[in-house]
Amino acid sequence: MTLPILADSVRLDGDGVHILDRRVFPFEREWVLCRTSEEVAVAIEEMVTQSSGPYFAALGAMVLGAREASGLPGVEARAYLERVGERIIATRKTNNHLRKAVATVLSKVDESSGDLVEAASRGARAGDELYRSRSRALGEHTAALVPDKATVLTHCWADLYLVEFVLAARRHGKEFSFLCTETRPYLQGARLTAETLAEMGADTRLITDGMGAAVLSSGEVGALVTAADRVTMDGHVVNKIGTLGLAVAAEAFGVPFHAMVQAPDQAAPTGADVPIEYRDGDEVLSALGHRVAGERVRGHYPAFDVTPPRFVTTVVTDRGAFQPGRLREYYAEGEANQ
Repeated sequence: MTLPILADSVRLDGDGVHILDRRVFPFEREWVLCRTSEEVAVAIEEMVTQSSGPYFAALGAMVLGAREASGLPGVEARAYLERVGERIIATRKTNNHLRKAVATVLSKVDESSGDLVEAASRGARAGDELYRSRSRALGEHTAALVPDKATVLTHCWADLYLVEFVLAARRHGKEFSFLCTETRPYLQGARLTAETLAEMGADTRLITDGMGAAVLSSGEVGALVTAADRVTMDGHVVNKIGTLGLAVAAEAFGVPFHAMVQAPDQAAPTGADVPIEYRDGDEVLSALGHRVAGERVRGHYPAFDVTPPRFVTTVVTDRGAFQPGRLREYYAEGEANQ
């Protein structure tokens, strides 16, 4: 089948990095053109793209940075590109995909003695291919855990992980139905997840964020499946705010929680080692551009929460499924994912 539009929502060409504006999707399909690496950084900060979108945008930003530095002497050009990478990484500090994207491009640059832009472009292509191949493996391993005809509860937007999960299930003759939380305040579940699943022909229903525990208690849900922005080596799952509450409810009602991540993060031994992004509280005071609270009310917005391993059934990686207490075995399988 044709992949849904959000599976290819960041595109690099000679003009710059084109990013599908997820803030207005699916009501409008607008592409934001970023002509400089700094414009990409601002687009990431302003939530033009989310989930894995910033990873692909970061790859493109590094190529733009190489173009910007191409007239500088070698050492200065490399230093400029490193500063671009630092700026990109700082845009969203909780998810370490940005760090991986930057490192992939810089490694290709450092391996090359030739043209800076060509080396950065090779790095961006390699990073793109690696992310997509790992997402396919992740989808296969997750689909194997969920029984045919199950109703799956999702939270936020799992991006390529979710797309590959559905595709893998169908390759194996399985079909799932989905309950999607709306995911305030940006409504990624309503606008991105539900729309993409519907685009793929999956049976899809939307619930408000406050309905999660009730549907988990109903006996209808076969699995809670989410992505993870980061998983620590001791099994803490860091994901979009609201995941913790769903995981606690899932454990209370005997529903397995499968968290998808390409690899556990060796730089984060425990949950305390992951910086949690706090966004402007004003963002929770509006929905789709309309104020939902009075002028005397202030907002509070931790963008992510941390689910302890006791509430996590399985951490699913590109190398298979692991119990949260056995994640070090991931790296026993081969070289560490960078």
